[in-house]
Amino acid sequence: MTTAAIMTKQEDKHPNIFARIIAERLGIRERQVEGTLTLLDDGATIPFIARYRKERTGSLDEVQIAAIAEQNDRFKELAKRKETIIKTITEQDKMTPELAARIADCWDATALEDLYLPYKPKRRTRAQVAREQGLEPLALMLLRGEPNPERAAQRFISDAVATAEDALRGAQDIIAEIVSEDERSRQTVRGTFRRTAFITSKVIKAKADTDEAQKFSDYFDWSEPLKRCSSHRLLAMRRGEAEGVLRVSITIDDDECIEKLQRQWKTAPTRGEGGCAMLVSEAVADGYKRLLCPSIENEFAASSKEQADEEAIRVFAENLRQLLLGAPLGQKRVMGIDPGFRTGCKVVCLDAQGNLLYHEAIFPHPPVRKPAEAADALASMIQRYKIEAIAIGNGTASRETKGFVEMIADGMPIYVVSEDGASVYSASKVARDEFPNEDVTVRGAVSIGRRLMDPLAELVKIDPKSIGVGQYQHDVDQAKLKRSLDQTVESCVNSVGVNLNTASVHLLTYVSGLGPALAKNIVDYRRENGAFTSRAQLKKVPRLGPSAFEQCAGFLRISDAKNPLDNSAVHPERYALVEQMAKDQGCKVIDLIQQKDLRARVDVQKYVNAEVGLPTLTDIMHELEKPGRDPREALEEFDFDSRVTSIDDLIPGMELPGIVTNITNFGAFVDIGVHQDGLVHISQLADKFVSHPTDVVHLHQHVRVRVTEVDRRRGRISLSMRSA
Repeated sequence: MTTAAIMTKQEDKHPNIFARIIAERLGIRERQVEGTLTLLDDGATIPFIARYRKERTGSLDEVQIAAIAEQNDRFKELAKRKETIIKTITEQDKMTPELAARIADCWDATALEDLYLPYKPKRRTRAQVAREQGLEPLALMLLRGEPNPERAAQRFISDAVATAEDALRGAQDIIAEIVSEDERSRQTVRGTFRRTAFITSKVIKAKADTDEAQKFSDYFDWSEPLKRCSSHRLLAMRRGEAEGVLRVSITIDDDECIEKLQRQWKTAPTRGEGGCAMLVSEAVADGYKRLLCPSIENEFAASSKEQADEEAIRVFAENLRQLLLGAPLGQKRVMGIDPGFRTGCKVVCLDAQGNLLYHEAIFPHPPVRKPAEAADALASMIQRYKIEAIAIGNGTASRETKGFVEMIADGMPIYVVSEDGASVYSASKVARDEFPNEDVTVRGAVSIGRRLMDPLAELVKIDPKSIGVGQYQHDVDQAKLKRSLDQTVESCVNSVGVNLNTASVHLLTYVSGLGPALAKNIVDYRRENGAFTSRAQLKKVPRLGPSAFEQCAGFLRISDAKNPLDNSAVHPERYALVEQMAKDQGCKVIDLIQQKDLRARVDVQKYVNAEVGLPTLTDIMHELEKPGRDPREALEEFDFDSRVTSIDDLIPGMELPGIVTNITNFGAFVDIGVHQDGLVHISQLADKFVSHPTDVVHLHQHVRVRVTEVDRRRGRISLSMRSA
C-alpha cells in the first residue's frame, strides 16, 4: 500500500476527524467546533469570532476558541508527522494493512511514536550488531521458550560469533531492544511512572556554598511525588539544574517494575522454566535498565516540564491581562517623574493626548540636594502646563520624591506607577522613533506618565517578559509563551477598543485584522488627511481591503463621529439593523441611544433572521445602552505607611497597606514601600481555604497585610492577610 493511498483512505474515513476529537476533548459540541474551525480557516481572528460570530460558534468565548485553535494546530502537526512515519515504514517495505489502519486511527502523539519506534531509523545499536550477525532467529527462539538454549546457540557460531555464549549475549541484546520498543511494555512502565514516580533534587557538593546556589537552597535535598510537584517548584529545580547547582532525577521502584515486565513476558525466574526463562528474564531487566527506563524518564521529564510551562504561561498571561486592563486615568494633562538620587528626578509634562510638552531635571535629594530650586521648578511647570495629575515611578527614591512633591502639589492627585519595563521601552526602537531627539531618561519618564493615563496603550509597546508579572518566564517554552502573551495583548486591546484618531502604530498593530503594515498605513493616512470622521473612511487606507475592514472596524472608535455607532462596539455590518430599529420606533439612532424608554420598546425577537440571532441582538442592545464604555475600573490613589521605607524598618506583627504586584500559583507578591516585595503565601491569603491566589486577589489591588517574618540576609519578607 502506497503512502498516498494510506493518507487518502485516512481522509475518506475521517472527513471531520479533527472537529470530532476536539469536541470530545474540550467538552464542546461538534457543530460549535466545526463552525469555529471554518471561521479560523477563513482568516478570522479570535476576538472577532468571539464578539461578532456568536451564532456560528454557539457563543463560545475567547478562551474556548483559542483552545480549539491550539488543538487544531496540534492535530495538523500530528497529521504531518503521520505522513513522515507512513512514508518511512512504506519505504522499508514493512507496512501492513493492520499497521496502516492503526496509524490512521491514532491521534495521540505518544501512542503514534510507540507504533513507529520499531521502524524508526536509529544509530547502530548492540541489537543491530547482533541482527547483522544473524542472531535474530535465536532471540525469537528464546522468546518462544526454547528448551535447550545452549544447544540452539551452537548453531549460530560463525566467523562473527565465536562462542555459544557470545550468541546468547547477542540474542539477549535483541530481546532487550524488542522489550524496550514494545507498546505494552512502554505502557506498563509509563503507568508506573504516572502513579509512583518521585522527582528528586540534590545539590552538587562543589556548588553548595556558593552565592549563586543559595537561591536554590530549598531544593538542596528535596523529593516529592512527581504528580504532586507544582509548576513553580519543578521550574525552580530545572533552573537550578540548568545553572549547574542541582542534580534532578525522576525515579520509580526499579525492582517492582522489572518484576511486572518479567511477568508480562512470562519469564519470571520463579516459574521454573529453566535456563531459557532465566536468559529472557535477564534480557528484560537489561532492556528496562539500559533502554526503557531512561527513555520513559526522559519522556516524563519532558511532559512534566511541558505541563509546568503551560501552568506558568497561564499564570503569566492572566497577570498580564490584569496589568493591561489596569484602571486608566484618562485624557488628563499629566506630569511624569522618574525619581532618582544621584542623577536627580527627570520630570516631563504631557498634554491630554500624551504628547511631550516639556522636560527638566530637578535635584531635591542628596547628594546634589537643591530642594528650593526643585520646588520652584515643579510649581512653575504645574502652573504653566496646567497639570491635572502627577505620576511618580516606583523605583529608587520613589517614596522620598512623593513626599517632596506632596508639599508642592497642593492636593493634586499623585499616583505611584510601576516602572517595570520602562528602561526597556526607553532604549527600544519604538521609543527612538517616537522621541528621536530625547535621551533614555526623558523617554522613561514619558512612559511613566503615559502609563497613568492609559496603561494598555503604553504597555503594549514593551515586551511582556520585561513588565515583571511572570515567574520563570525565561525557563518556559519561549514560542508558546510568546504566542500566549500575544493572544492576551490582542484580547485586551480588542476588549477595550481603540481610538482610531489617537492610537499609536504599536497599539493599532494588535487590533483584530490589522498588523504592523496596515497599522502604519492608518497612521500615515491620518497624518496626511486629518482625523477620521467615520469608520467607512478606513476603506480608503491603502491595502486595507474588505476582509481587514470586516475584522477591525468593530474594535475601532471615533469619539466625535457623525454616526454615533462609530463610537460603539456595534459592527458596521449591523448599522442597517440598528437604523431599522430606530425607524420602527419613529426616531433616530441617537435618540435610541439616549432614551431608555425607546430602547425598552424594542422587541429584539422581531429582528432575528438567518444571519442575526439573539446573542448578537442582545450585544447590540447592551452597547446602545452605554456605547463605547470602557470596561476598566476607576483609578484609586494609594499611600504607603510612613513608618517604613526600608526592610530594616519592618517588625513582625506590623500591619501595613500594600499593592499586589505579581501573582503566582504559590501566592501573591505585595509592595509595601520598602523596595523589596513581600510574599503572601497562598496559605496566608485568607482565613478560608484558597485553591488559587486569583480567587482572592488581583494585580494592583490595594490590600492590608501583616508582617510575619523578615529574612534580611536573603532579602525575603513574609506577609499574611489572615486574621491575627
